[in-house]
Amino acid sequence: MKLDRLRGRKITERVLRKGRVWKGQTMAVRSVWGAPRHPAADPLTGVYLGIITSAKLDASSVRRNRMRRRCREAWRTALQSRENLGPVQLLIAPRSSSLRAPFVHIQQDVERFLATLSHGRPPAQE
Repeated sequence: MKLDRLRGRKITERVLRKGRVWKGQTMAVRSVWGAPRHPAADPLTGVYLGIITSAKLDASSVRRNRMRRRCREAWRTALQSRENLGPVQLLIAPRSSSLRAPFVHIQQDVERFLATLSHGRPPAQE
């Protein structure tokens, strides 16, 4: 499955406003089904991932960037084995615990979310 970046202020704000929230131990995820309204977006496939980290999480930008990289890598590895997830926009908000948590815990959170996401899939459009 292809992992693309969720980009643009308007698209990100829409996911923040209308997205369904799932809270895990190391991150909170907001999800919206469908591709973003962007010329580069493929309307049929892809997972569009954005990561937001506030300075409230940690004062050090180095540590915040490490949180982003660890979360993005966990999503990338989890989505390699998935097929037919459909177009979905995800906005990830890592928690401060994701910096100190073992990488396996972050991967487990991603897998738990993907299990709930596949159950809440909208009906296939033909």
